[in-house]
Amino acid sequence: MNHIRMLCIVAALASFGLAHAACAADFNIDSASVEQLQAEMAAGRLTSRALVDHYLARIDALDRHGPRLNSVIEENPQAREIADALDRERAARELRGPLHGIPVLLKDNIDTADGMLTTAGSLALIGSRPTKDAFLVSRLRTAGAVILGKTNLSEWANFRSQTSVSGWSARGSLTRNPYDLTRSACGSSSGSAVGVTASFAAISVGTETDGSIVCPSAINGIVGLKPTVGLISRSGVIPISVSQDTPGPMARTVADAAVLLQVLAGEDAADAATLALRQNTIPNYAEAVRSASLHGVRLGIARNLAGFQKPVDAVFEQAVNALRAAGAEIVDPVTLNKAGTIDDDEAAVLLYEFKDGIERYLATRSSGPKTVAELIRFNVRERELEMPYFEQDLFEKAQGKGPLTTPEYRKALERSRRNAGREGIDKLLKAHRLDALVAPTVGLAWVQDLIGGDFYSGGSSAQYAAIAGYPHLTVPAGFARELPVGISFIGPAWSEAKLLAIGAAFEQVTHARRAPKLVN
Repeated sequence: MNHIRMLCIVAALASFGLAHAACAADFNIDSASVEQLQAEMAAGRLTSRALVDHYLARIDALDRHGPRLNSVIEENPQAREIADALDRERAARELRGPLHGIPVLLKDNIDTADGMLTTAGSLALIGSRPTKDAFLVSRLRTAGAVILGKTNLSEWANFRSQTSVSGWSARGSLTRNPYDLTRSACGSSSGSAVGVTASFAAISVGTETDGSIVCPSAINGIVGLKPTVGLISRSGVIPISVSQDTPGPMARTVADAAVLLQVLAGEDAADAATLALRQNTIPNYAEAVRSASLHGVRLGIARNLAGFQKPVDAVFEQAVNALRAAGAEIVDPVTLNKAGTIDDDEAAVLLYEFKDGIERYLATRSSGPKTVAELIRFNVRERELEMPYFEQDLFEKAQGKGPLTTPEYRKALERSRRNAGREGIDKLLKAHRLDALVAPTVGLAWVQDLIGGDFYSGGSSAQYAAIAGYPHLTVPAGFARELPVGISFIGPAWSEAKLLAIGAAFEQVTHARRAPKLVN
């Protein structure tokens, strides 16, 4: 009898006193969707406690030992207790919401006011604790989720140095790619992606400023959604950019991402960006996925966001053909013209917004550094631990910036958002009457280099949606040289339901994802 089947029997017997409980014959925890997990729990064949025990055992076997993926930076010491309480509520037919009893992993820049730390991977925040849960964490708890643990990330969400190493933090070390341990897991939501693809949880929450959800999702062969800025609250999330930051769901399937998004989305008085939801009703994302179809959908193939690696292009061509065969109207090519100043404008915006945002955030912490200058001094004092591979040039540049009323900042922000949004994505979609733009998400995972830093040779489709604050969905498209390739669907603001439907329809006709051999 396999371990999963025995786990289900023991859990059911212990929690419900069922004499003949057993998991369904075709049920496998490590590939099960949220819907399947809920069905097993509803039938009394599985418990939340059993799920938690299984995932924690798997983390110990594969994250702490075995291939040592280093994706989970800290486990929640209260997870088993929370799961037991949720099982009792289920037995009493008191279900909190769609994630009742489902374990969720959180990136370690999302505040939890429990036994866990929130550090953004930095030793500077080890002795300091958040005073309350992030707004999105409160929503997860209300929906019945079990916060299983925190995931490793590129330290400070990859905003400390231009030569940083994706997936490395002083606190969590280097997160490894389960498909090839020598290659990058990308970042900054490295641990959140690896935790899902290695089945340490069915779903996780990452964050993105520019590529930090979609890149690790694509490179680790999972679904990742960077939503419209304002759909999910950022309060209680360690910031980089008030104009670009957003949390987002990461999962093995589009349907699971949709369920998680439904819980995460919502208005928060503490985050002004979410007030736009008063004019933009949150759709039923799960229903959008269930009714997914590509018939009549107009998709523009952004060829200038492809063509960087022949193996990726080959997978992308097969994906475009699959979209066409499934009924999509393909407009090929379309060109997302790149404004000449957009790179410099984005860099300036992020430096100004990081200094302002991080100091506002640090003021809410119980102790520890309160300014960028203090973070810089800490890293210098702890150089051997904090800066063995790369420096803090972005911190130093940010420290030299003024307030958000500075003309340089205001002009750069206006130009970059106009060029990415109104004159970029919006203009292209309107000109060709498109529902979404399509491109490869990113190139193949590169070989890790702790000394030289990240080496992006395969391009990226993340920048324009990130700057505009628009949604960007990546879905597994196939493999090249045994490494995952992701396909991106990019739409206008508040088009998450349509993108999820497109992504789900593509997923249903391709079934491109497969689990990494290293963790099977």
